[in-house]
Amino acid sequence: MAIELTSTAAARMRDYLGKNPAAAGVRFGIKRTGCSGFGYSVDLAREVTDADQVFELDGVKLVVDAQALPLVDGTTIDFTRQGLNATFVFHNPNAVAECGCGESFTVAAKG
Repeated sequence: MAIELTSTAAARMRDYLGKNPAAAGVRFGIKRTGCSGFGYSVDLAREVTDADQVFELDGVKLVVDAQALPLVDGTTIDFTRQGLNATFVFHNPNAVAECGCGESFTVAAKG
């Protein structure tokens, strides 16, 4: 299982972590939200638990909850700027649909 960061995303995360030296890393996960089911979350990881998978990527500790990992496995995280807007962009091979605004996604049912 793997997550990838573009160089731009890694630089943004390293900058963010540099301003928050007490953080254990960056937590990447999902939450139930939006019109399609799941939304991505990126925040500081205050701690790493036994339920987490840690990826060391380009100088960034990326912390992912083991339950979320199957839904985001293979995701590439990018960081883009357009005008005054700056945001992380997710390329998730497990997403079978996204809402029109791009805030949420759906995965195929397993079974």
